[in-house]
Amino acid sequence: MNTSSTPLAPERPLRLGTRRSPLAMAQAEETRERLCAAHGWGESMVEIVPVTASGDKILDRPLAEIGGKALWTKELDAWLFEGEIDFAVHSMKDVETLRPEQFCIAAVLPRADVRDVLVGAASIHAIPPGARVGTSAPRRAAQMLHARPDLKIVGFRGNVATRLAKLQADEADVTLLAAAGLQRLGETGVGTPLSEFEWLPAPAQGAIGIECLVASDDVRGWLSAIDDRATHQAVLAERALLAALGGNCHSPIAVLTTHHESSLTVRAAIYSPDGAERIEASETFAPADADGPKRLAHRLLSEAPESVTVHFSGE
Repeated sequence: MNTSSTPLAPERPLRLGTRRSPLAMAQAEETRERLCAAHGWGESMVEIVPVTASGDKILDRPLAEIGGKALWTKELDAWLFEGEIDFAVHSMKDVETLRPEQFCIAAVLPRADVRDVLVGAASIHAIPPGARVGTSAPRRAAQMLHARPDLKIVGFRGNVATRLAKLQADEADVTLLAAAGLQRLGETGVGTPLSEFEWLPAPAQGAIGIECLVASDDVRGWLSAIDDRATHQAVLAERALLAALGGNCHSPIAVLTTHHESSLTVRAAIYSPDGAERIEASETFAPADADGPKRLAHRLLSEAPESVTVHFSGE
């Protein structure tokens, strides 16, 4: 899809920045394929430029202790600022809620499977009593402890292969991975998917976002051709909910968005970190209704005890 103000093709290959991890590289390849197919370009018109993110270098501590989600984006942000790359690809669930105003999410690809996959047991009920659950995600830890308070949470970070290797090395008995990531890596036979209606996913899970500078009109125009409107609307709503809640890397929150013809239903749950408290609510609103996520956040926080609200800064 081209506009009169956007050239049909760039004068030089566009540079797509990405993390160097196998999953990030797979997401970059998908982005390049979709962009070139949309415009009829040869693959050489998009150059993939990988960087090793800080979050991929530090694997012995939870992200929340060492800088949060910015550890996934800061190197790519610097390259965008400096003009080393033209746009960057991100897993949207790993992008901090508040971003520099010079950047914009110009496109979001069609959402993949939003579910979590349980690895090491056939179901949550089937996990042996007192077993160790390997995860560093506050949401997954709180959800698991809410369902099975007898289980023990052990820290578990790294890419998909690293976490599967840690499980094989008996560092934990079970773990949880995103179905979308497994599918993008071709690991479709791993684990048991959990119903997204019973086990709500992370905000923006399964969504790939492409970010560029607001001032890069041509790049924004080219990227608009691969933007999936329904996914983009859902991601914006979920990120707006996070902002209204005042959530951070320590805040256990799960959310599922369902599309209707002219509205979204956002169902969310917030937890105390130990899983003892769980508050759920839902709200249906038009995608353009910026107050919809705020109303939902207010309902959740107004009904939650202090053991939950202390982990959120929203009003």
